[in-house]
Amino acid sequence: MGVETKAKRIELSCPKCENQQLEPAMVISTLCRSCGYHMDIMDGKPVPRTTHVTKLASAGKPPIQHASTGTTEAEPITVKREGVGFFRKIFQGEPAKREVDCFHCGKVFEVVCDAQSSQCPKCGGYISLQDFEVDNDWRRSIQTRGDVMILKNGSIIGLPVQCHDLTVFGKLASSVDCSGTMRIRSHGKIVGNIRCRELRVERGAEVEFQGEVHAGSAYIDGNVKVQITCAGTITLEKKAHLQGVARAGALVVKAGAKHTGMMEVIKAASDTAKAV
Repeated sequence: MGVETKAKRIELSCPKCENQQLEPAMVISTLCRSCGYHMDIMDGKPVPRTTHVTKLASAGKPPIQHASTGTTEAEPITVKREGVGFFRKIFQGEPAKREVDCFHCGKVFEVVCDAQSSQCPKCGGYISLQDFEVDNDWRRSIQTRGDVMILKNGSIIGLPVQCHDLTVFGKLASSVDCSGTMRIRSHGKIVGNIRCRELRVERGAEVEFQGEVHAGSAYIDGNVKVQITCAGTITLEKKAHLQGVARAGALVVKAGAKHTGMMEVIKAASDTAKAV
């Protein structure tokens, strides 16, 4: 997708929710990325979609025609369309949405779950929402807010990965920026720094993280060697063995789990820590 210059873009304000967004100068209609309202564009400005009117004549009587205007008169039946079709609202309801954050400015906004791409309402940057399945040696970086799955025979080595959810069955040796959950279901070493909202090491996995891991929370049910910092809670299930330095808001150790190394409990309010 080509990058448009600022001179070829216009700023639009949604008539329904007043959300501001950038669009190409030649656009003739678009959807509001905040509320989903469908706008027609005229002279570079959004206008409400025209009301659809169905006129039914009385049985046995012809419609009255006005000589001056040439129009006919009959009692109208009016159906208004606002964003989502009338029958679609009844039978399907509003489309499901999820939050994404912009790669370029960090703005968090909502998109329809089925969308394949979007545009940041703040900076106008393009956001891919495409999902990827990697089943061989991957040879290019991935930047998406869709989901990525590395299958058993797949590998990503030395190429950065930005995504929403990431599931690893194969080999990973790259830095990762994951806005959702990172699930590890494989054995081996993971090279590169990891940043994610939630880290999950599933039962039976044996993983050594050779870079630093920063997560919102962590759930470990395998054998893990790591240097990890969690803003929230690290939970060790009964089959878990955590080795290394762990810094977290709280640590939950279930019966049978092991932790070898140093643990620091972080006080989130002051961002200080104490060793335990």
